[in-house]
Amino acid sequence: MCFLLQETMKTLFVCMMLVLLFASGFSKVNNFQPSEHRPEETPYEKFRRQHVDAKMTEKLCNTEISNRNIYKIDNSCKETNTFILSIPAKVKSICRGDGRYDENSGMTYSTATFRIIKCKLKHQGARKPSCQYEGRLLTNRIIVVKCEGKLPVHFDRDLLPSESNYASE
Repeated sequence: MCFLLQETMKTLFVCMMLVLLFASGFSKVNNFQPSEHRPEETPYEKFRRQHVDAKMTEKLCNTEISNRNIYKIDNSCKETNTFILSIPAKVKSICRGDGRYDENSGMTYSTATFRIIKCKLKHQGARKPSCQYEGRLLTNRIIVVKCEGKLPVHFDRDLLPSESNYASE
C-alpha cells in the first residue's frame, strides 16, 4: 500500500511539474512583444521617450537612440529622429492652447520656437544594433505635432518660422 501511494505521489509530482513548465513557457510566448510595442506605454509616453530631452546633445544621438530603443517595428534603424530640447511641460503646452491647429493636416503647430537635435542615420538600410547617427543642433524651430487628448503623440516635422503660416509674429 505504501509503495502504491509513493508511486502515485511521484506521478502527481511529475504531472504537476510538467503543467507548471508548460504554463510558464506558454505565458512567455503569449506575452512576447516586438521591441517597438510596449503595452504599458501610452502614446504620449512613447512620444516623450522618443522626442523630448532638455539635455540632449549632438554627440549623444547613438547612445540615446539605443538606450531608448528607438527603432522601426522591424528593428531597422529610423532614418531620422528628432529630440526637442525642452522640458515636457513646455512641449505639452503645444496641445493645450500654445499651438495652432491646422484642420487640413490635423496637426498642431507650436507658436513658440524650440531648439532641437536632429539625428540622421549615416548608413541607409542599417539594422539594430549598428545604427550610427550624425546629430545636428537646429535653433528657432516651429514644432509640428499630432495631439490626442491635449497631449502630443506624434512628431511630424519642424519648420523655420518663415516656412510656417502658423508661427507667431
